[in-house]
Amino acid sequence: MKAVFYAIVLFSKLPLKVLYFISDILYVLIFHIAGYRKNVVMENLKNSFPEKKDAELKEICKNFYKNFSDYLVETAKSFTVSADELKVRVQHINRDLFEEAHANGKNIILLTGHVFNWEWFTALATMVPQEHCYPVYRKMQNPFWNEKIKNIRNAHGNEAVEAEEVIKHIFRNKNDGNSIYMFVADQTPHVALVDYGLKFLNQKTPAFIGYDKLATRMDFVFLYCDMKKVKRGFYQVNYYRIMPEGEKFVENEVVRKFHKLLENTINKRPDNYLWSHRKWKNGYAIKRFDETDLKSS
Repeated sequence: MKAVFYAIVLFSKLPLKVLYFISDILYVLIFHIAGYRKNVVMENLKNSFPEKKDAELKEICKNFYKNFSDYLVETAKSFTVSADELKVRVQHINRDLFEEAHANGKNIILLTGHVFNWEWFTALATMVPQEHCYPVYRKMQNPFWNEKIKNIRNAHGNEAVEAEEVIKHIFRNKNDGNSIYMFVADQTPHVALVDYGLKFLNQKTPAFIGYDKLATRMDFVFLYCDMKKVKRGFYQVNYYRIMPEGEKFVENEVVRKFHKLLENTINKRPDNYLWSHRKWKNGYAIKRFDETDLKSS
């Protein structure tokens, strides 16, 4: 296990130009030879975009695997990449929203989806006035790898918090404008925890709603992260307020608005979303299905 870890660290020290050459090889292996979850990807794409023809879906699928291969080597690079390099490779737009929240004494909840490459957000902590940036992560069963992945989340001054502990952490933390909590908010709830669901990408979708308790009970600033792959190895993140200043969320409104924004991001660049996971497999377990049209939410 340790040998594998040290091999990954050595691998991560290679220049990105070399890593992207390896990514090209991975793409051939994963897509053309192994066909890793290709049936899952195509099923998800067909269900999400019923209006698209097979040729277009196959092109999206192929480009997804190219981006997925890049994601794998970029994630490995995260073990050793510097904040200075990430500042060059990931451009953060609308950072005045962080200044405004800090000045108004309000903590921030960042909501993003599994859009490539969400792993490279970490240098944001070095670019904002808030003292604390808390990436939220799911604990891994293997203690060794859990520690190593947590170390990636903790890079560049971040302070990672386990998903199971984050709500308690937030309620105990002072709302003074000095904290940012970073959620990958399109996580699929465990089947035993599925309660609320909505129509997302034309499908009945179980939704993680933990952050909704914060929206309705606490005066936080909720920001959506619109991730865009500009070109290979370079990204742009645009930040948008999910609710205008002074307006209050009602129950599950922030969940609907987040999914609407994420759906718009995916529709613009569908090959940059993580299609290889079985996001919709627990749709049958939804107890409360919200039929509100995302387009009008």
